[in-house]
Amino acid sequence: MRIELTRFTCKPDSDELVHEWMTMLREHHNAALQTLDQEHMYVESIFTEAVDGKRFLYWFSIQGPGGSRLEESEHWIDNEHMRYWDQCIGESMPPVNLTRCITMIPKHVLAAMVPAVQGGVSAPTDAC
Repeated sequence: MRIELTRFTCKPDSDELVHEWMTMLREHHNAALQTLDQEHMYVESIFTEAVDGKRFLYWFSIQGPGGSRLEESEHWIDNEHMRYWDQCIGESMPPVNLTRCITMIPKHVLAAMVPAVQGGVSAPTDAC
């Protein structure tokens, strides 16, 4: 199981488009949920932050092994999602994967998410 928090830098002056993107995902929440099973995505949350005039998007995800990639999807909402991505996320600034220090998921919740996983979540490999 992969647990990630990644920071992406948005392109300058893209605040309005980022807002439109997140609104689209919220308004079509059920359609977005339909795509998560094929990705083996158990949890996906998007956060935003503005610092010194720069907009950042943070993706938090818990994903099982062997899921399909977003780029492989033919679902209309994934296509829209990728279109907004291309318009909003700056390629000149590479994404930053934040260091996971610890994950605490009760075994009964983990079992509901991933029936095949036993014994909890593995320890992070990076030191904090």
